[in-house]
Amino acid sequence: MLNNGIGSWPYRRARQSPDAVAISYRTVDYTYRHLAERATRLAHALRGMGVRAGDRVALLSPNHPAYLEALFATGLIGAVFVPLNARLTAPEVAYALRDSGSGILLHAAALSGVSIEAAESTVRRIVLDTDPSTDLDTSVLDYDTIIAASSTDRIDVAVTLDDHCMIMYTSGTTGRPKGVVLSHNLVLFAVLNTIIDLDLTSDEVALVMAPLFHTAALNTVSLPTLLKGGRLIIEEGFDPGRALAIIESEKVTYSFGVPTMLDAMASQPHWSTTDVTSIRRWVVGAAPVPPRTLRTYTARGINLCQGYGLTETGPGASLLGPRDVERKLGTTGTPQFFTDVRVVDLDNKPVATGERGEIQISGPNVTKEYWNRPDATADAHTEDGWFRSGDVGTVDDEGYLTVVDRLKDMIISGGENIYPAEVEAEVLNMPGVIGCAVFGISDAKWGEVGCAAVTVEGGVTITHESMVAFLMPRLAKYKIPKSLVVLDDIPRNATGKIRKDLLRVSYESH
Repeated sequence: MLNNGIGSWPYRRARQSPDAVAISYRTVDYTYRHLAERATRLAHALRGMGVRAGDRVALLSPNHPAYLEALFATGLIGAVFVPLNARLTAPEVAYALRDSGSGILLHAAALSGVSIEAAESTVRRIVLDTDPSTDLDTSVLDYDTIIAASSTDRIDVAVTLDDHCMIMYTSGTTGRPKGVVLSHNLVLFAVLNTIIDLDLTSDEVALVMAPLFHTAALNTVSLPTLLKGGRLIIEEGFDPGRALAIIESEKVTYSFGVPTMLDAMASQPHWSTTDVTSIRRWVVGAAPVPPRTLRTYTARGINLCQGYGLTETGPGASLLGPRDVERKLGTTGTPQFFTDVRVVDLDNKPVATGERGEIQISGPNVTKEYWNRPDATADAHTEDGWFRSGDVGTVDDEGYLTVVDRLKDMIISGGENIYPAEVEAEVLNMPGVIGCAVFGISDAKWGEVGCAAVTVEGGVTITHESMVAFLMPRLAKYKIPKSLVVLDDIPRNATGKIRKDLLRVSYESH
């Protein structure tokens, strides 16, 4: 094949296992032959709409097979896939469409209002899952209709591993999101890292319930499973009770979830009776994992493989493999197979074992650029080519990485460094506390002190005094938050990351 990129994968897999089930969605099973055919038809349709090599095609939807079909279709013709966060507002979507220069927007019918408001007249819209009895605007195309009407003639054009594959927008808790450019080579090595480190096999049954507009669900679960010839079960969204039912009935072997998802599953009434023995690997990441979450799953025989990475690393940087989960519980493991990780001081010099410093990453799975942002690209890379994560970590004497916190979230109080994630983990151990965010606010004496925002179970009362009493035996006094706010909800951005900047503004004078 002339195509060395991701778009050729369905062809390559279909010639090896054409009748194996690739994707299960709702009540439909798609074989690898079917997946290759649908990607080909969509590629022809996009070509017919004027999409050429290098052009951008965006998608806005909850989880749907179209994520993979569009990724492979754009890859077949050398175009660039731009998956957008389905939780974004119309102005946020409009910004991403303009910034990426996307000329096509595939979107869920349920997101038509946002899409109509966001898309300029030059953007052609294709709608997923429309009601056949509903008349579409003549300027709007129906996804399944254009696929059914398009050619199945095989497409094979030259696409190199250095060509752009995707642009994924960082969520960002301040400022405008940046478009992270993922080349075909980056995606390939991100996928290979996962397959090698987790020893994935062709009989995987992988549950995709985390959003496919993130690299974790796409590059850590979906693409590795498809490359190996396994089966993906795609859920439109996350429902903890349904997730447990699917694990039991479909004998799920592999998945990914963020800590809040795992906590929600473990809170279900039938958690302790659900058969979870089929699970071989479960990756958790995207946020610090509370020790209680790790313990809860270990008690059920599920060893959570804690991972660390960023969109810019596709997303993996380090991973705790299944063999080391119990021995190194709480760490994020060692650098992934094709990746290198170092922890450095402010002068980019490696810190001593156990000392804190900035985590920096290099390897073929690390982005080389932000889309049209040479300034941000330069700021994110050191002179010797390492990517600056902005995260604080330590490395033990065996090379295992522990992520301490975000560098920007660190609180400096009276000359002492306070890492909120450490404090949050202890506050979450308080009976009745279900959510916590610790952030810094100004203080006349200490310069900065910690404030804890918490959410609690119904009927539970928590005071600053009771929190201090609980934390005193567990944390150094300077680490204990000097104030407390109890909230109905902790503010988060569209990807679920806590907006500590909003908390600081709201409670600066608390």
